[in-house]
Amino acid sequence: MKVDILSVGLENAVMDYVRFGQGEKPLVIIPGLSLRPLRETGHAVGHMYKRFADDYTVYIFDRKDPVPEGYTVREIAGDVAAGMDALGIGKADVFGVSQGGMIAMHLALDRPERINKLVLAVTAARPNRQLCQVIGRWAALAEADDYDGLVADVMGRIYSEKYLRRFGRLLPLVSRITRPPDLGRFSVLTRACLTCEAYERLEEIRCPVLVVGGRQDQVLTGRASEEIVEKLGCQIYMYEDLGHSAYEEAEDFNDRVLSFLRK
Repeated sequence: MKVDILSVGLENAVMDYVRFGQGEKPLVIIPGLSLRPLRETGHAVGHMYKRFADDYTVYIFDRKDPVPEGYTVREIAGDVAAGMDALGIGKADVFGVSQGGMIAMHLALDRPERINKLVLAVTAARPNRQLCQVIGRWAALAEADDYDGLVADVMGRIYSEKYLRRFGRLLPLVSRITRPPDLGRFSVLTRACLTCEAYERLEEIRCPVLVVGGRQDQVLTGRASEEIVEKLGCQIYMYEDLGHSAYEEAEDFNDRVLSFLRK
């Protein structure tokens, strides 16, 4: 599968994106936080979502560069919309993961005409106590340039014990090899999670929605997924034995999403 890593110009910034697939319909994927920019991980990320390549032309958007201090989730959603405009992407199915789900909700609220179907994976419509504590710790570790501490905390919270038993010894080594030169960008984007304000407006979302969560989520809790569904009355699937990385660990995750999108 051919994966292109490209960029699109925005006002005073550039946003990288990945494009692959041969389908007639567009699918916009908005990933969660990452310590590394998409230009470095694009081929691996594209491989993760190759299941969608036959049905869609897939666009995976990174955050813009440079990121401004005080960047908000709603502003990121506006940048995604601007990227879609620049690339001529009209109405699309949108799939947001973690912080990407927060961005996708704001995109659906502010630009509803751009979304056909919406998938919200391991995400939250508003900050809760757990999320605030985790985000505060990650941002503080990044600002202290404690990269080893940050990686250990992130990995310990997002992955299941089973996954860590299998791959845990390799993760620190891989992380050291791929350490970013500056953690400031990660800190700004991490704190953006605390600006998500979609909860009170969720009823305005009219498109079909699927929510997928992990009951053992140590970043934002499984309850965060359930309260989105209580507002929307939409479909939900909860992985009872997985946490925040359910989208990566569950073998049937992408099949489940694709089944919803095909209906």
